[in-house]
Amino acid sequence: MNEDPLVQLAEDFSLLSLMAVGGAITVLPEMHRSVVEIHGWMSAVQFADLFALAQTSPGPNILVVTLIGWKVAGLAGALVATIGMCGPSCVLTFAVSKIWLQFREASWRLAIEDGLVPVTVGLMLAGGFLITLSADHSVAAFVITGVTAAAVLTTRIHPLWFFAIAGALGVAGWI
Repeated sequence: MNEDPLVQLAEDFSLLSLMAVGGAITVLPEMHRSVVEIHGWMSAVQFADLFALAQTSPGPNILVVTLIGWKVAGLAGALVATIGMCGPSCVLTFAVSKIWLQFREASWRLAIEDGLVPVTVGLMLAGGFLITLSADHSVAAFVITGVTAAAVLTTRIHPLWFFAIAGALGVAGWI
């Protein structure tokens, strides 16, 4: 393995880019494994903190990649990680999109798309589970995560209310 963090960021995120069916969040577990477990660039808690910061910031969910790159190697790392994550998939998408559109009604295309949906959902759930394990360190935190997930899936309550409630519980010292 190359020891230069910029080269490693470029290699890792370029590969993740090509596997990110459904967006950067779908490769979050592999991103975590690379950044935390393989390279040791940050702890699991730091990774969860960067993910939370990226999710609360306006813009695409890809911001977590930029923050990871920044943490690892400053501005150069942020640029390399972001280009590594966006570049290969953009080039591939551009190259394939013309052909893909020609087979809009083909049964094999519809079957591929139908098959990718559960994979994408599963990858997103795996990412959520990983962040939960990294960020929740008490029974109360796990309960809040579970209640929030259940409520968001079963009601039409806006998720910002859960942020406000959890923040108030944290300020009150109950978490």
